Amino acid sequence: MIMDRGIADAGAMGEGALPGLRSGLLNRRLFLFGSAVSLGALGLAGCASSDDLLRAEAAKVYGPAPDEKFPIPAVDVSKMDPKYFRKLVRYDSNEAPGTIVVDPSNHFLYRIEGDGNATRYGANVSRDEFLWSGDAYVGRKAEWPVWTPPKEMIQRQPEAGKYAKGMPGGLDNPLGARTLYLYQDGKYTLYTIYSTSDPESIGTGVTSGCTGLLSQDMLDLYPRTPVKTKVVMLPA
Repeated sequence: MIMDRGIADAGAMGEGALPGLRSGLLNRRLFLFGSAVSLGALGLAGCASSDDLLRAEAAKVYGPAPDEKFPIPAVDVSKMDPKYFRKLVRYDSNEAPGTIVVDPSNHFLYRIEGDGNATRYGANVSRDEFLWSGDAYVGRKAEWPVWTPPKEMIQRQPEAGKYAKGMPGGLDNPLGARTLYLYQDGKYTLYTIYSTSDPESIGTGVTSGCTGLLSQDMLDLYPRTPVKTKVVMLPA
């Protein structure tokens, strides 16, 4: 771009210059300058690892969402393994497009796109003692939902009892900005696919049967996931 602009300027200035002299000098200088910039860029690129380049691109995808009801901050992508960044991948499946497949062993959630492709998201998944597998479906969905801890959780973690009547939506709410509630046979399973703002949780087993995606990934998945969407939880 610098070279193009410089050459254009040289043409504009050429009326008062000797034909072929001033414009030639400018072109040569611009060529040398452009070459130096290009070589410098290549040198910098050579010093950067592939992970650094991936993180630079991911920083754009996982930037802030200031227009949300509760503005969502950017993700510190330096705290994530790059393999968990959102990506369109080859994924052979017999499931219909739109189906969600959770792979707890590898900490990935896939949205089937069809033609052998899927959008892959890094996820946090259940702790070993709460792992489950099978088919479910999205029975309802909510933006900035109220979180009410189930009785079983309050029994295990009495400190959650203060939210027995519900914790209002917000950045500190465990369900985050968007939540998909999973059902089986018309009944809520107590499991969700929810939003998290903690990049260090991605790639770990930390929940009681739920699956968490970064808020920015849930903002991508949520509008493409209607109620009744099939969810497949693979065996760990």
